[in-house]
Amino acid sequence: MGIKRLARDAVLTAVALTIFTVEARIPEIVPVPGVKLGLANIVTVVALFTLGPWDALAILLCRVILGSLFAGSAAALLYSLSGGLLAFAVTVLMRRVLTRRQIWVASVFAAMAHNVGQLGAAVLVTSTPALFAYLPVLLISGTVAGLFTGLAGQYAAGRLGRIWRNTDGK
Repeated sequence: MGIKRLARDAVLTAVALTIFTVEARIPEIVPVPGVKLGLANIVTVVALFTLGPWDALAILLCRVILGSLFAGSAAALLYSLSGGLLAFAVTVLMRRVLTRRQIWVASVFAAMAHNVGQLGAAVLVTSTPALFAYLPVLLISGTVAGLFTGLAGQYAAGRLGRIWRNTDGK
């Protein structure tokens, strides 16, 4: 990995981690457990569509691991990792058929996949399949959150893509 690439990924990881930390301190907008915007995912979707899957995966894994260390919870690591990796896989697959003008579509499906991954981990940990009854609420909130983060990511990808192309000499 080149020094420029490593530095760019480190900066994006720091941005994502900062967003994650700030969002964790904001009072819940909706009084439903597990519902949040997931603003740090903007960085992941931008990285995936502008830099590629390996950079985005590195940024995602660093953010999840460091965020869980800061939160001080092994459960947070399990839930974030299960949701994050499933969302990442869905986004990688959708990236093959979508353009940067359709990042918001990938983000909506990724947010829903994230919720499914987290709920699946919760069912495995608690041995309580009845938790899947909560899935419709999470899918609706995931759609709204994914739309918001996707539109923000689409805007950012357009702006940053031009900047990175100019600085890389391409």
